[in-house]
Amino acid sequence: MTNLQYAPNPASTVQFFRLWSDRVDGLERHLSAKTGAKAAVIVVLIAYPIARIVIPAILQAIVPDVVRTVLHLI
Repeated sequence: MTNLQYAPNPASTVQFFRLWSDRVDGLERHLSAKTGAKAAVIVVLIAYPIARIVIPAILQAIVPDVVRTVLHLI
């Protein structure tokens, strides 16, 4: 048995995304408006805490105190 390393083929990547797009389009055609609204609410419920807690914590860890002081004075 030979040891072959996986090398992604650009053509197979394009084919994968086309297949994925076709499946998503099929799901969108069969979902009702009520199901779409439920999905949107779930996305908002997940994204809101991330936007309010995680992103400011990351920015506070990255941005130096001097920059925060200057921005606060403006």
